[in-house]
Amino acid sequence: MAKVVSTLFISADGVAEIDPDWHFPYFDDNMGRAVTEDYDTADVLLIGRETYDSFAGAWPEREAAGGEDAPFAKRLGDTRKIVVSRQALEFSWRNSELIEGDLVEAVAALKADEAITGILIPGSISVVQQLLAAGLVDELRLLVHPVAARKGRRLFDDGDAPYHLKVTLTEAYPTGVIRVIYVPADEPTKTGYDEVKGQV
Repeated sequence: MAKVVSTLFISADGVAEIDPDWHFPYFDDNMGRAVTEDYDTADVLLIGRETYDSFAGAWPEREAAGGEDAPFAKRLGDTRKIVVSRQALEFSWRNSELIEGDLVEAVAALKADEAITGILIPGSISVVQQLLAAGLVDELRLLVHPVAARKGRRLFDDGDAPYHLKVTLTEAYPTGVIRVIYVPADEPTKTGYDEVKGQV
């Protein structure tokens, strides 16, 4: 089964809607390496309409400009991109296609496709939220910035049950950014105050 990986820049108070004012001051070589490692996990990008519009509005021009961003821009252009949208789209960026049918069913089919090694979801908060609820996200890779954004869309929406997670990797960068990789975990054993009071 192909692994579904979500990668997000996020503030300390859980805002995953990027504001350049709090994001770019913390971007360094360490974060660049982490982002590259995230993209190395996949041969398919799954992105929402807003993220697609943002990427398609920037990366093709950077590839054409031939600057230091050009190799990564070419890599994005060459990668298969599946876009989640309720509306029909006309794509100007190569290797782009519209997801077919229901999101959850389509992603389950992509995971089962033996020709696909990995599926990366950069940003695309609403897509991640739906796939988390369906149990289809295999890894959640967060770059936690040392700032409380105080406004913007948060990664985790309101729901009836918590998501239990296991940490598989942490890295702390000189900028204060913390990289955390989570995988889904079983619910821990029910524990109350009587079981922990001896540790207080």
